[in-house]
Amino acid sequence: MTLDPYLAGRLHHLEGLGDRAMARSDPEAARCFAEYHRDPAEWRMPDVSVEDRTVPGPHGEVPVRIYRPREQSGRALLWLHGGGFMAGDLDMPEAHTVGSELAARAQALVVSVGYRLAVDGVRYPVPVDDAYAAWTWLAGTGWAEAGAVALGGASAGSALALSTALRLRDRGLPLPRSVLLAYPFVHFPTPALDADGAARMEVLPPVLRFTPESIEAMVRNYVGRVGGLPADAMPGAADLSGLPATSILLSEYDDLRPSGELLARQLEESGVPHRTYLAAGMPHGHLNRGPSLGEVDRSLAFFADALTG
Repeated sequence: MTLDPYLAGRLHHLEGLGDRAMARSDPEAARCFAEYHRDPAEWRMPDVSVEDRTVPGPHGEVPVRIYRPREQSGRALLWLHGGGFMAGDLDMPEAHTVGSELAARAQALVVSVGYRLAVDGVRYPVPVDDAYAAWTWLAGTGWAEAGAVALGGASAGSALALSTALRLRDRGLPLPRSVLLAYPFVHFPTPALDADGAARMEVLPPVLRFTPESIEAMVRNYVGRVGGLPADAMPGAADLSGLPATSILLSEYDDLRPSGELLARQLEESGVPHRTYLAAGMPHGHLNRGPSLGEVDRSLAFFADALTG
């Protein structure tokens, strides 16, 4: 499929911009990026309550945001936003909109984690430790023991979610009911796009691309090196056997898409039940948009179904 027509019609806002780092640091570039991200309709908060609090962790308190639907089903989800391990927060749509929507759609308690980012000297395993601490806190409330808690994340948050699930398995602790991964970034080196995929990606401007250099920079910033990586830092290299059923959401226009596709093949070989959904015409990070875009709505429905099924 071609790039989503609505998004294609807004690419002109990104003309002349450099990479993603520039879009975050330069005010004019940030304004243009925000214009590109304007959705067809304004998102409206569903009928859920929101509570901010902190939970204890080995590196200090970990911020979390809790979304409670009006009618609770006994289901819950621990959710980790993306951002290349170095960006993102609890207010970004990939955290706030996703948390609100999945709480309402699945009648589930959703806990979004504000893990420490790999900035100012913070590196692996600190973000994983924060994710694990949030899970431990949630388990202490009785949800995890009931076997009703899912674990999920987007992009780099997928790596943290998968690493947390592996840590639970390796320590003989109760596993999540299921794992939800949005456009996962879990391998380094990241597999390359095939020829057709590479040609399709040429429609995107540099600010929406992930080059091999930028991917290496993200990993080096997160771990401190790019050689001899621990298996739970980029957990696509780990033994995945014994994990719970996993749902993988892919973005069609995504340099990191091969990581999610390889993960699906690895889960198949490991005997882990899994399913995938390809968001047609969507670039990486499409959950940072609202459900007024049809494929965002269908992506949220895919995860809501995973939570309720």
